[in-house]
Amino acid sequence: MFDSKLSTLPNGLNLVSIKKDTQVFSLHAGVKIGSIYEEEDGKGICHLIEHMLFKGTTNRSNEVINKELEELGGEYNAYTDLECTVCSVTALSEELEKSLEIVSDMLLNSSFPEEELKKEKGVVLAEIRTSKDDVEDYSFKRINELSYLNSPLKYDTLGTEKHVKSFTRKKLMDFYKNHYIPNDMYVSIVSPYDHDFVYKLVEKYFKNAAAKESIIKKVNVETNIPGIHTSYKNDIEQSTIIYLFTFPKLTKEEEMALKILNHKLGDSGNSMLFRNLREERGLAYDVYTNLDTTDYVRSLYIYTAVAEENIKESIKVIDKCLEDINEARISFDDATINLMKKVLKTGIVFTLEDPTDLSNYVIHQMIDGESIQGFLDDMKKIEEIKEEDIYKIAHTVLSNPTIHILKTSR
Repeated sequence: MFDSKLSTLPNGLNLVSIKKDTQVFSLHAGVKIGSIYEEEDGKGICHLIEHMLFKGTTNRSNEVINKELEELGGEYNAYTDLECTVCSVTALSEELEKSLEIVSDMLLNSSFPEEELKKEKGVVLAEIRTSKDDVEDYSFKRINELSYLNSPLKYDTLGTEKHVKSFTRKKLMDFYKNHYIPNDMYVSIVSPYDHDFVYKLVEKYFKNAAAKESIIKKVNVETNIPGIHTSYKNDIEQSTIIYLFTFPKLTKEEEMALKILNHKLGDSGNSMLFRNLREERGLAYDVYTNLDTTDYVRSLYIYTAVAEENIKESIKVIDKCLEDINEARISFDDATINLMKKVLKTGIVFTLEDPTDLSNYVIHQMIDGESIQGFLDDMKKIEEIKEEDIYKIAHTVLSNPTIHILKTSR
């Protein structure tokens, strides 16, 4: 499907080079450290460090980093999620070496200037408060808080105001030195260049980093606590309803069956939930499902926003859809499965065509310990899925949800 080469540098850094007929390159460089690995007193530290990567190194000031990134003439960004922290650049192919030089400096030599840290804490605190103002974000945070006892999924990647305010430069530096190590780093590059050329460039800028013992903590995996909860928030026009289901680790065949089930339930404009809540009854504008089969997450969400007077009716509709699936009153015939094959194939083609999407996909496959051409296995597995497989996975997943309802304060 694409011309790729997986390599490991002597210091343990993992590299995938993808040669593609393109005038641009896309670079993603990440560290296997995200919010699920944070300690109890460190919630949000990965995200704050991600911000501080742009604020100065032993070789560059904040102004120089941002000026040089801007001068690449492309797009650059960084993000923190549950499992990793990633920096990315997409630009014209002749800027690949300069991009690698800057990004490697950020990942290996960040200095966390005290004045910049003080300012960036304020930026992150504003980001946390903005997230609280977003009703959708707030609703997802609340159901995660209510669904688990000790799981790191209780906590948002942004962290809490209390934790962010408490972080010192020393705490950040210690965390950075312990976790930003080459044997926990991953680089994916999509470019028109030969693999050996890309390898030598990456080696040039990362070879001096010494491998250390990886100290990534064991993640506490929990299933959700079933129940119905109501929260209140001032001055909101719509109420929200979220269901959360968790499930055990699945086989690849079970994952594919669940993806077909998810598509039928709420992951398309012709899904059961969309048609019943929006098209037939006019109860909601937003209604969708969100599925994550990652090892430490393994969750399925149903989300909608409705008028407060329509909450009870909307819950009845959702419950009826779930019941109809579990009671095998919904047909998962060949047409449904063939449509899912087409959706999967379309998604793969979109990813392959876009260098940025492809590079981002590959780095996550590496970090998750999955094959970078895992979609080929998915295509084979989906051919084997039968209707009874979907009903079976429905019984495994669609039971004992945590339900959260958000209403306006009285």
